[in-house]
Amino acid sequence: MLLFLYIVLLFHHLHTKVENTLCRIMGDPNYPLFSKDGDVTIGGIFAIHRKETLPSFEFTQKPQHLSCSRDFRLAQTMIFAIQEINRSESLLPNISIGYIIYDTCGSRLSTMTAIMGLMNGQDFGPGNICNGQSPLHAIIGESETSATVILSRTTGPFKIPVISHSSSCECLSNRKDYPSFFRTISSDYHQSRALASIVKHLGWSWVGAVNSDNDYGNNGMAIFLKTVQEEGICVEYSVKFYRTEPEKLKKVVDTIKKGTAKVIVAFVSFVEMGLLIEQLSIQNITGFQMIGVEPWITANTYFTPNSFHAMGGSLGFAVKKNNIEGFAEYAIKPFWGTAFPCSESEGNYSQYALSCSRYEELLALKNYNEDVTEHRYSSNVYKAVYAVAHSLHSLLKCKEQEGCEKGLTIQPQQVVEALKKINFAIKTGDHVWFDSTGGVVALYEVVNWQQDSDGSFQFKSVGYYDASLPTYQNLDLNIENIIWTGGQLEKPRSVCSESCPPGTRKAAQKGRPVCCYDCIPCAEGEISNETDSINCKVCPGEYWSNAEKNKCVLKAVEFLSFTEIMGIVLVFFSLFGVGITALVAILFYNKKDTPIVKANNSELSFLLLFSLTLCFLCSLTFIGRPTEWSCMLRHTAFGITFVLCISCVLGKTIVVLMAFKATLPGSNVMKWFGPAQQRLSVLAFTLIQVLICVLWLTISPPFPYKNMKYYKEKIILECSLGSTIGFWAVLSYISLLALLCFILAFLARTLPDKFNEAKFITFSMLIFCAVWITFIPAYVSSPGKFTVAVEIFAILASSFGLLFCIFAPKCHIILLKPEQNTKQHVMGKTASTSLALKAY
Repeated sequence: MLLFLYIVLLFHHLHTKVENTLCRIMGDPNYPLFSKDGDVTIGGIFAIHRKETLPSFEFTQKPQHLSCSRDFRLAQTMIFAIQEINRSESLLPNISIGYIIYDTCGSRLSTMTAIMGLMNGQDFGPGNICNGQSPLHAIIGESETSATVILSRTTGPFKIPVISHSSSCECLSNRKDYPSFFRTISSDYHQSRALASIVKHLGWSWVGAVNSDNDYGNNGMAIFLKTVQEEGICVEYSVKFYRTEPEKLKKVVDTIKKGTAKVIVAFVSFVEMGLLIEQLSIQNITGFQMIGVEPWITANTYFTPNSFHAMGGSLGFAVKKNNIEGFAEYAIKPFWGTAFPCSESEGNYSQYALSCSRYEELLALKNYNEDVTEHRYSSNVYKAVYAVAHSLHSLLKCKEQEGCEKGLTIQPQQVVEALKKINFAIKTGDHVWFDSTGGVVALYEVVNWQQDSDGSFQFKSVGYYDASLPTYQNLDLNIENIIWTGGQLEKPRSVCSESCPPGTRKAAQKGRPVCCYDCIPCAEGEISNETDSINCKVCPGEYWSNAEKNKCVLKAVEFLSFTEIMGIVLVFFSLFGVGITALVAILFYNKKDTPIVKANNSELSFLLLFSLTLCFLCSLTFIGRPTEWSCMLRHTAFGITFVLCISCVLGKTIVVLMAFKATLPGSNVMKWFGPAQQRLSVLAFTLIQVLICVLWLTISPPFPYKNMKYYKEKIILECSLGSTIGFWAVLSYISLLALLCFILAFLARTLPDKFNEAKFITFSMLIFCAVWITFIPAYVSSPGKFTVAVEIFAILASSFGLLFCIFAPKCHIILLKPEQNTKQHVMGKTASTSLALKAY
C-alpha cells in the first residue's frame, strides 16, 4: 500500500513539472536562410545548396553542422512572388505575407531539421511556455521526392498544407497518406508513360533503364517498366544507385558498358545524374542515346563540353518553360538590397544570422542572372505562392476596396480545403487548379541536347507531350529537328533482334525477353506478309506460298498434257499403233483373196483391226486438260472399244474350235455359228458393255476433279470416276471376256500348227491379262498424272500385244514367205485338216 502511494505521488510530481517546463531549443538553434515577418507566414524548404559533407556519426562528440556548397533561384522566386503580392491592391490588399526559408542542402537529415525549425519557430508563448500552435499557414517545398515524403508525413498530422514545385512521384498522389499535399508539377505517372510513348514512337524495342534508388526513381521506374511491358518493349537491364553509394554507381556504369541496348532511359534525380555523367565522361563511354526526365534534362550545370561528349543528343521531358515578368531584373539587383540578409549594410543583417559565412558562396551570384530564363521550376514556385495567397484571400474574406478581415484566425486545415477549390490565372497565362490528387495537368516539353555551329550548347525544343489529349495525339515530335547521340542525323537503332522480314515469323529465344527472337522461315504453304509477324498464315486450299513465303499464289495445276515429254511419248506410241494397225489392214485388204487371209476369217480380222485402231486412238482422250465431256468419253470409249476388240478375238477363238469340231463324223456345229452368228455375238457382247456405260453415265458419271491430296504445292487435275462401281464393272466385264477367250484358246492349243492361231490368241490373252493384272496396283499407287499415264500404258501395251500376237505371224508369211501362202500349204496333208479348212 505504501509503495502504491509512493508511485502515485511520483507521477503527480512529474506531471506538475512538465506543465511548468519552459520551452527551450535542444542543442544549437538552426536558423532559416531567409525570413521576414508578416500577418500570415509561408514556409519554404529548398535544396539551395546541392552538395553535402556528412558529419561524423561516431557519437564520440556532438555532431557538427552539415557543410554544403548551391542554387537559390527558387528561394528568390518565392520571395519575389511574396513581395509582388504584398504590393498588390487586389490580392490580400491589407495583409502582408511573411516567409521563413530553410536550406536543406539536398539532405534528408537537413530536411528533418528544417521541418522542426519551421513547425516550432523561434518564438514562444508568454512566460516562454509552448503555445502548441504552428506559426505557418503553408509550406512550399521540397525539391526532391524523398525529402517531400518526409516533409508531408511530418506535417500531415498537423494538417499543414505542403505545396511542392518539383516532387513528382506518383506515390504522393495517395490522398489517404498525404491528405494535405499539393504540387504545381504533374505526377510522374504521366512522365513515365510519356517515356514509354517516346520509346515506342521512335521504334526502339530494346532499352536499358537506370534510376535513382529513392522514392522518385523507384516509383517512376516501376510505372515505366509496367507501361513498356504493356507496349511490347523489352528492358535489357534495370539498375539503380543512390548518391552515397559509389560501389553501386560503378556497377551501373559496368552494366551500361556491357549491355547491347543503345538507348538508356535514365529516371534519375538531379544529384545522382551528375555523378553518373561524371563517370561516363571519365570512362569515355559514348554512343548511347540517353532519354531523360525533368530533374536533369535541362540542367545547365551538366551541359559542359566534357559531358557533351557522352551526353550529346540526349532527349527528354522538361517542365514547360515560363518566363516570369520582372524576375530577371529582380534577381540581379532588388533582391540583394531588400531580401538578402547579409549585405554591405549592417542594417540588413538577419536577426538570426550569427555570421555571414553561410552566405559567402551565394554572394558570387549577385551579378549573375544568365540562368534565370532556363530555370524551369521557378514558375512552379511562383504558382505555389499565388495558390496560397488566393486561398488566404478567400478565407480572410478579402474585398478589393474594403480589404481583408484581420481578426480571423486561419487554421492550416482551412487552407487545405481552400486550395482544393482555387482556379485562377497568373500573368504568365497559365491557369492554376488542383485535381483530386492535388496535382496539375501534365504538359511536358521535349528537349534535345544540341551544339550550335558556333560551339555553343542549347536545349532545343523538339516537341511536346500533353496528357490531357487522347493517347494517339498526346505526343508531338519533330524528328527531323533532333540531333542524335554522337551528332548523328540518323536515328540510332536499339533492338535485341533485327526485325523479321515478310516470309518469316518470330520465335522467342528460350529464357530471354520477348524482344529477343529468331526469324524462322514460314513452312511450305504458309506466308507472312508483315514485318515481325508472330505466326504464319496458311494459304487457302487452291493457293500455295511463293518462293519468298510472303504471298499466296494459285497452285500450279498439273495434268498429263500433249506438250510435256511423257505426253509426247504416249501420243507417239498411240499414233504408231494406229499406223501399224492401218498398215496391217491395208496389207490384209490387198491380200484378201490369199489363203492365209481367208483362213483367218477375214471379216472378223478386219473388225478386230478396226477395234484395235479405236483402242489406240482412245488413249488420246486421256491426254490433255480434263473436261466434263473428255472425262465421260475417255472411260466409256476405253470400255466399249476394248470389249469390241475382245469380242472379235473371242469370236475367232470360237470359230477355230467350231471348225475343228465340225470335222468329226456327224457334226453339224458350224451351222449354229456361221458368219451371221459371229456378227451377232460380237454385237451382243459389245451392247452389254454399252448398257453398263450408259448406266454409269446416268447414275454418277465421271467429272473433272482438283486433287489436292497427293501434293500440297500443286493441284492434280484429274477425272474422278464418279461411281467406282461403274468403273470396276466396266473393267470386270472386259476381264471376264478376256478370261473366257483365254480358256477357249487354251483348249484349242493342241490343234494342227500350220493354220492354228489358237496358240497365238492364247499368248495374246496371257499378255493382255498380265498387263491389266499389274495395272490395278500400279493404278492405285501412282500419284497425279502418273495414274493416267499408267492407264494409257496398259491400253497401249494390251493393244500392241493383241496386234503383234495375232497378226504378226500372218504378216510374216505374207511378206517374207509368200511361198507358204498357198492353199496346199495351208490345207496340209491330212484329210481331217482338209475338212476343217472347208468348214472354216
